[in-house]
Parts: sequence; C-alpha cells; structure tokens
Amino acid sequence: MALTHFDAAGAAHMVDVSDKDVTDRVAVAAAWIKMSPETLEIITKGTAKKGDVIGVARLAGIMAAKRTADLIPLCHPLPITKVGVEIDRDPALPGLRITATVKTTGQTGVEMEALTAASTCALTVYDMAKAVDKHMEIGGIHVRLKDGGKSGRFEAP
Repeated sequence: MALTHFDAAGAAHMVDVSDKDVTDRVAVAAAWIKMSPETLEIITKGTAKKGDVIGVARLAGIMAAKRTADLIPLCHPLPITKVGVEIDRDPALPGLRITATVKTTGQTGVEMEALTAASTCALTVYDMAKAVDKHMEIGGIHVRLKDGGKSGRFEAP
C-alpha cells in the first residue's frame, strides 16, 4: 500500500478528493494525561489558579479541531458539523481520559480533526496545571473509530 500524500516522484502533495463521494463521516480519537492524585483533585474540585481546567481544555479541543487544516500541512479544510470533547476523571491512571468526536459530511474523513482535538485538549490541561505538577505525562493518542467513505468502518481493538 502506498502513502497517499506523495506523488509518483516522491514529492508531498495534497490528495485530490474531488472524485470521492460526499458521505457522512465520523471519527473518534482518544488521549490521556497522567498526573499526581493531588493535581487531579485540584482540577476536579476546580481550585486551579488558572480556573476551570476541564472547561477550558474542552473548548481548546473544539477550537483545535476547527483549525486542523491550519496546523497539519496537507489536511483539507473541512465543513465540520459537530465536535464533542469528553473529559473523564480516572483515579486509577491517575489523571484524565479524553475522547474527541468529530463529524462532517464531505469527501474526506475527520480523523486528523479528532486527533488534533484530543491532543490539544491534553496539552491545555498540561498548560493550565503545570504550575503544580511538571511531571504530567500525555499519551495514548489514537483513533478509536472512523466511519464513512470508501474504506468503511474502522474500530481500534
């Protein structure tokens, strides 16, 4: 299987999607951010000095999904119809689990938008809580689900 973002000569290019069918498309991406139990408590109680960490991180994820084509060089600008970001407390991590869902009706998928939303959300949590915990760790960024288009449905195991 060839990489689609390179032409026959090996030069990077934007994929031509003009011949693709317009279909409903959805992607779900996930990420996590580990932190000390004390930091998780501060974030969950809403007592961080920078304010509502979870609310701001959710908004950052939504905004990032909408700007993905500005950040990733070969992404198509898409008419996003829905972005949802869920942030769940996980004491076993300890930390937060992030799930970003992006929808569109178009000629290409929204996996990059979902990944951008999830990772930006985690980065925002880090930025807002780094004053109390510089040891936070971000990981697990992956596509959990992709549906729509010619390649059909993909679900991560």
